[in-house]
Amino acid sequence: MTAVIEASSVEIRDTGRPTFFGHPRGLAYIVFAEGWERFSFHGMQALLILYMTGYLLNPGIIENVSGFAQFRVLLESVFGPLSTQALASQIFGLYIGLVYFSPMIGGSLGDRLFGRTRSVIAGSVLMAFGHFLMAIEAAFLYALLLLVLGSGLMKGNLAAQVGALYSKNDPQRDTAFSLYCLAINAGAFLAPLVCGTLGELYGWHYGFGAAGIGMLLATAIYIVGREHLPADEIIKQAADRPTLQPGEGKVVLSLAGIIAITSLYWAAQSQVWNVYPLWLRDRVDRALGADLTIPVTWFQAIDTAAVLLIGPALIWLWQRQARRGTEPSDLSKIAIGCTSFAVGCLLLSASELVAGNGQVGLGLPMIFHALGAIGYLYVWPITFALVSKAAPAAVNAMMLGACYLAIFIGGVFSGWLGRFYETLPPAKFWLLHAGVAAVGLVAMLLLRKPLTRRLEPAT
Repeated sequence: MTAVIEASSVEIRDTGRPTFFGHPRGLAYIVFAEGWERFSFHGMQALLILYMTGYLLNPGIIENVSGFAQFRVLLESVFGPLSTQALASQIFGLYIGLVYFSPMIGGSLGDRLFGRTRSVIAGSVLMAFGHFLMAIEAAFLYALLLLVLGSGLMKGNLAAQVGALYSKNDPQRDTAFSLYCLAINAGAFLAPLVCGTLGELYGWHYGFGAAGIGMLLATAIYIVGREHLPADEIIKQAADRPTLQPGEGKVVLSLAGIIAITSLYWAAQSQVWNVYPLWLRDRVDRALGADLTIPVTWFQAIDTAAVLLIGPALIWLWQRQARRGTEPSDLSKIAIGCTSFAVGCLLLSASELVAGNGQVGLGLPMIFHALGAIGYLYVWPITFALVSKAAPAAVNAMMLGACYLAIFIGGVFSGWLGRFYETLPPAKFWLLHAGVAAVGLVAMLLLRKPLTRRLEPAT
């Protein structure tokens, strides 16, 4: 299925009759493969910090992990001495950061060396092995490495195959990506309920095993539908590739500045996956009645559900504002998103002050997730839309990939911030993260006008 072509002669191939909601059949296989891949990834993510702090990094266990002593020496040479909890947070931050950095490399390998289909299959197999290796304590570091490499190959190429099913002007492209995103959110919602429940209540390895099974299903679905996927097009020559025009360098620098600012948002937001589950475990009254306690991992599902519920309402609001001429600019929306998440962190801080020596009530985290969803919807998709519109043609794809650098930087920084969970009272810990998100807000407000002037010709 692999064809070597000139960079200037890429054509989109029709891969089959519309049989999936009026779309090419290949979209169905991509969508369901992605749904199960997200199921496996978010199932693993929901358990990882709890697994490390509650079991793996404890004395008597951690000594059995192959290569961990040397790995810890390397981490502490960079980040300083790390307690068990700080070590777990730093490992988690690095893992999340690398998962979102590796698609930039994986996508390039798919485009220029292996082809997208082979890259996706290789990535899915690596991820499946990684999930199953999580059941072997000694192989923990190797499991994380396989998951990072596999995610880079799969994540970096699967979404590109959605676009390759359509011509650039096909109006069905937007609907196709909407279905793709729906699969992502469906997998992210179900994973904590299944993998999280199994791992948290019945045994860590059951949860990781369920994530591995989800990855096997993703691999099988993708391979079965291989003949309906777009033909691989490996770019060998780039003589006709567009180059930056005079003045476009300033646009690129401006977009890089925006991406850097959003990394502050991601540094605070990434704690939802990192330290926040520990705070839920330690400080929140999760009892529902006398017989039911909500598992910590279920709050990851609540976080996704908030995005699914609030998203349509925000789209309606933006459309109404657009008709009235009052819709905020993209940069203003990003500032609003930083504000919303900062307020959410302030709420967590205030909840600790109200609770005192008691536990925090269940309702306050629910409000936090609503504010977090608003922040996410105002920052992440808006950043993507802005970059896609403003980035010059010569570097458009590269700049879209660079958006993930914000998560990489934020994830690593959040791991470093996680050390303060032990040394600061929880109220001050969340106040610190409100401040990090607020710095993003202030930076955006200060730079909004000059950035707008530089980007106006491009948008």
